[in-house]
Amino acid sequence: MSELYNRIKTRRQELGLTVEELANRMGYKDKSSISKIENGKADIPQSKVEAFAKALETTTAYLIGIDEEKERAVKVPPGFEPLPEMVQVPLIGNIACGTPITAEENIKQYIGIPAAWRADFALECHGDSMAPRICDGDIVCIRKQCEVETGQIAAVRIGEEATLKHFYKSGEMVQLIAENSAVCPPMIFSGTQLADIKIEGLAVGFCRGLL
Repeated sequence: MSELYNRIKTRRQELGLTVEELANRMGYKDKSSISKIENGKADIPQSKVEAFAKALETTTAYLIGIDEEKERAVKVPPGFEPLPEMVQVPLIGNIACGTPITAEENIKQYIGIPAAWRADFALECHGDSMAPRICDGDIVCIRKQCEVETGQIAAVRIGEEATLKHFYKSGEMVQLIAENSAVCPPMIFSGTQLADIKIEGLAVGFCRGLL
């Protein structure tokens, strides 16, 4: 039972609660009741363990020490979502959302993005050919890979230039298609031109308003 008492005290301190505040949550009139429990000088019935777990915003499993990973129940207010795990990736240059521009690969800074994207680097977009999905000034995050599925958005190198487009390949022909064809008509490559086409990676997410 000492594990239970220790965890009650530890969890109370983690939440920044005083002994009196926890006593109020539990409905105890005398705060000394909590002190006695935390010091192992008073037993609590099994029925009270669940009440303590609720008051301490955790689980009964955690309090009695049977959950190996010590998972805590997290209360998320309505309308809010927990912040995802974040990682830092390098912003290494610019990419065209329009006519291809000269590729740059100098690290400008590091930016935080969701780890779930599994991106390797980020690029700043210029142009409106991928609008309204991806706009001028947006940051697009790229996962390095040399192939993408048809229709996916890819960072594509054309010789010494780079562009962001939907990638389509049919036989010996590659088409790079913009979201906004009025800004940038389809780019079609075939034959010996294919030697200049290289997929740098798949667009896995974008950020707006970071810069």
